[in-house]
Amino acid sequence: MSMKRRALIKGAAAGAAAGAATLATPAIAQGKIEWRMVTTWPKNFPGQGTGAERFAKSVGEATDGRLTIKVFGAGELVPAFESFDAVTRGAADCFHGTPYYWVNKSKAVNFFSTVPFGLVTSELAGWMNFGGGQELWDELYDQFGLKGFHGGSTGVQMGGWFNKEVRSPDDVKGMKMRIPGIGGEALRKLGMTTINLPAGEIFAALQSGAIDATEWVGPWNDLSLGFYKAAKYYYWPGMHEPGTQIEITFDKKKLMALPKDLQAILAACCRAENEMLTSEFNARNGGALETLVRQHKVQLRRFPNEFLKAYGEACGQVIAEMREGGDAITKKVTESFLKSRRELMAWNRIAEQGFMNARLLEYKYG
Repeated sequence: MSMKRRALIKGAAAGAAAGAATLATPAIAQGKIEWRMVTTWPKNFPGQGTGAERFAKSVGEATDGRLTIKVFGAGELVPAFESFDAVTRGAADCFHGTPYYWVNKSKAVNFFSTVPFGLVTSELAGWMNFGGGQELWDELYDQFGLKGFHGGSTGVQMGGWFNKEVRSPDDVKGMKMRIPGIGGEALRKLGMTTINLPAGEIFAALQSGAIDATEWVGPWNDLSLGFYKAAKYYYWPGMHEPGTQIEITFDKKKLMALPKDLQAILAACCRAENEMLTSEFNARNGGALETLVRQHKVQLRRFPNEFLKAYGEACGQVIAEMREGGDAITKKVTESFLKSRRELMAWNRIAEQGFMNARLLEYKYG
């Protein structure tokens, strides 16, 4: 075989191989990146699930298709509570959930979701953006190769759905309730048995009697899950979760490997979704509460002060144990959070709270 013929065959083989590679990985060949996002919510669940889809859509539009994100509901790719591990092991590129689901990794995660009797949404944003909260979250998640952004807040939640009235702290003894985070740990000190369940499993557990009570979010979410069909009493205030944050969290190495403009777009889209989802909860909860009360005859009940006081003391014990007996990062996060809480409470006592109290007076307009 002549040298010329061998060169032609070699060139043709190389071209075929390149063509096959292009067919096998069209997104890479065309300069496009496709990511997978796993979530802890049912597919297209109102609020959290639709927020994940809205975020993915905004990224695709902002990058003109250079980066697209496919969203998987809980159970489609991995179970809800395996979302964190799916990203750390490379089975997905990012996840949509809330940090306190990952307390088996570190108890410090609670502070980046919500803390009972802690900070409302606007206060938490102050701590995160200007009080060192984001830097501490970065330090914590660096241990797992992750980078987290907040992607919306549910605001102050409802206290939960109960099959019997709560008149005193003794009434919750022996009850079994679905409630995660520090709020659940504190209720265990009051004699409750607490468990965590993903959204898609709560109704069946409540209806069957496997649990006696549950908290989820608030009227908009709770109406969609149909809890009014399985429990009689709807309690407020939700002192256990005064401003629960949704997270949009990425594999940090993959995030940092993106071109700088795509990194900036992702961060901007997270900030935009943080505002959008927060405002959507605020907009929809009022109408949903009216539907629950008027149409479904839900009985609203306020937790008695005696219960709230006992609950607050139990929460304080849990937080003290975290600060005194936790690891270095948990102690650091706890102390930073509590410092901001003291400062923000002093201000909002005369600002937000002062205004809200004044608004209750009999001055009306419109």
